[in-house]
Amino acid sequence: MHTDLALAERCRANAPEAFEELYRAHAPRLFGLACRLVGRADAEDLLQEIFLAAHRRLGSYRGEAALGTWLFRLATNCCLDHLRSRAGRRAALTDELHDEPDATGSQAGPILGVVDRLDLERALADLPPGARAVFVLHDVEGFEHREIAELLGVAEGTSKSQLHRARLRLRRVLGRSAPAAAETF
Repeated sequence: MHTDLALAERCRANAPEAFEELYRAHAPRLFGLACRLVGRADAEDLLQEIFLAAHRRLGSYRGEAALGTWLFRLATNCCLDHLRSRAGRRAALTDELHDEPDATGSQAGPILGVVDRLDLERALADLPPGARAVFVLHDVEGFEHREIAELLGVAEGTSKSQLHRARLRLRRVLGRSAPAAAETF
């Protein structure tokens, strides 16, 4: 933790190599997060915005959490802001998802099965921003619901509900494309 604080201090002192070190250490993970939350098309531009915001806000970093955690929270918030503005502020974190069982009526089975990566990216992009954020933070990044609740500023129960609904919707959407993919073999 003391090395994070030292790096932040060097960045605040405008040491050019310090910000480059910060960028190199954290850009890959933040870019991955941005790709999963907003899509690859917007992720590169958003990554620049994330690091510009980090540069402006480094003064608020006090070293209470790891620098990577602080940046991850900042990046998550930037991604969610981007999604909200792109959706014209219609989507809120508690957007309803339509819980429809898949064609067989079954909710069981692996979510990914025979799924092409592009199908998954499209299915994720179709989720409301709040559900997408919770799914990515929990199932992809490995955060616990209490951490997600803190990151997103929602109740822990909201995080759990959003994850459940996101999984149901992904199963339904991806379940439709799995038979077509299996027939091509």
